[in-house]
Amino acid sequence: MAVAGGRMIAPVLRERPTVRVLLFDPQGRVLLMKGRLPSRPEGPGYWFAVGGGVERAESLEEAAVRELAEETGFTGVELGPVVWRRDGPLKLAGETVMFRERYLVGRCGGGEPCRDGWDEQERNLIDDLRWWTPVDLAASGETIFPREMPTLLPDVAAGRYPAEPLWLTWS
Repeated sequence: MAVAGGRMIAPVLRERPTVRVLLFDPQGRVLLMKGRLPSRPEGPGYWFAVGGGVERAESLEEAAVRELAEETGFTGVELGPVVWRRDGPLKLAGETVMFRERYLVGRCGGGEPCRDGWDEQERNLIDDLRWWTPVDLAASGETIFPREMPTLLPDVAAGRYPAEPLWLTWS
């Protein structure tokens, strides 16, 4: 925090547009990754949707297609709407960055994900990649982000999407 004119001013954080894909197979299972934070590689892992940063001049859909190919090997995924959104700070490479996450629906033929496109950081920090039924995910007792995912996932899996993207909590 900086002081200006006797008032505390919060620093402006660099923004990182991020796309996440709720990728479903024909059985209605969602593909999630279990990983650890780069700022806490020794910390516990948690489950989250496949995705990553949106590059300059790239649309959400283009970023989703690229990230899916890199992180899962899946191509030809049918993309649907943005159903969720959430914003929050996260430490990335020693810098606190404001993540602007948008969650798109994706549907594919299923199968075994391929990890060949992972970079060194992903190989070091991603511990698992697997398909979950919404019921199994809700009963798992695992740490999942966003935390509302187990409650909201059955409607999304069934194709019941909100009229506008829902705002979800960051922590």
